[in-house]
Amino acid sequence: MIFNKIHPRYIALDLGTTSTLIYLEGQGVVVNEPSVIAVNEKGQIEALGHEAKRMLGRTPPNIRAIRPMEDGVIADYETAELMLKALLRQALKGASIVKPRALCCVPSGITEVEKRAVRDSVKNAGVREIYIIEEPIAAAVGMHLPIEESTGSIVVDVGGGTTEVAVMSLGGVVVSESRKIGGNVMDQALDRYLRSHYNIFVGEQICEEIKISIGSAVPLEEEETFAVKGRNMLNGIPTTVMVNSTEVREALRESIVQIIGAVRSALEQTPPELASDIVNTGINLTGGGSLLKRLDDALTQETNLKVHRAASPLTTIIEGLGMILSDFRRYRKLFNLYAT
Repeated sequence: MIFNKIHPRYIALDLGTTSTLIYLEGQGVVVNEPSVIAVNEKGQIEALGHEAKRMLGRTPPNIRAIRPMEDGVIADYETAELMLKALLRQALKGASIVKPRALCCVPSGITEVEKRAVRDSVKNAGVREIYIIEEPIAAAVGMHLPIEESTGSIVVDVGGGTTEVAVMSLGGVVVSESRKIGGNVMDQALDRYLRSHYNIFVGEQICEEIKISIGSAVPLEEEETFAVKGRNMLNGIPTTVMVNSTEVREALRESIVQIIGAVRSALEQTPPELASDIVNTGINLTGGGSLLKRLDDALTQETNLKVHRAASPLTTIIEGLGMILSDFRRYRKLFNLYAT
């Protein structure tokens, strides 16, 4: 058997735009950190994960806080590798003598070049053998969907950088749609809205906080407000403006339209036999972006299908990867081996 259930040197890795999670068999998720790293002018790590995220927009000139992942793929190879090395040391507590094998997920829509960049970066971070699996498949396993059966299932994974839609049956993806739209794009849209309507600059972390607090895909039963604190772009003086949930929804509207468009496109390409299954089973929604209030209701309104949100949308993929590690032989056909 390839994976030894006693030896904790086999890992599952969810290298996401927003967060990086590492799973060790027998121990569960041992790392769950934002995909952010802060480095100084000598290229040395100043902070990692949560600590580095708090530094975004706050660093002096000699320190950079960087998100090395963008749209689900590696945007900054060197810092991604540096971040991975540090997180692997954290996961293995520096006690690993033999390089581990890794099961790593990637967006279904990435190119072979982008996939190779992930493989090389993970390898150089200290992994000897890499198994690649598409994110929607890992999410489906994590949601306990019967993807190995002939029944059709559809997963909508709204991540930080991408939205992945996949219709699966008999252990494979029949139809897939991948769009570069997710939680980070929503934050950027909200930032643009605040600049154009209120001449206020707030930064991405405040935009994320606004989105989580009062953002929604369709009108709320009771609209809410948020006190936004930032810098006035005209005079440079710190200021506060009151923004309501209707305005936030307007800022997010185009992002919601694109997510719904990806789902509709996948459904339109789905064979009739599988489409009839989906009518009965509905849409399975996961990913951090799925936590936007009433996104499930928006999908139901547009498709007339039931929508089931995962119990733990932020960890569905890593849970699926962990399940695959625990029963490697059963799931072996779901992914590809990249020998290194």
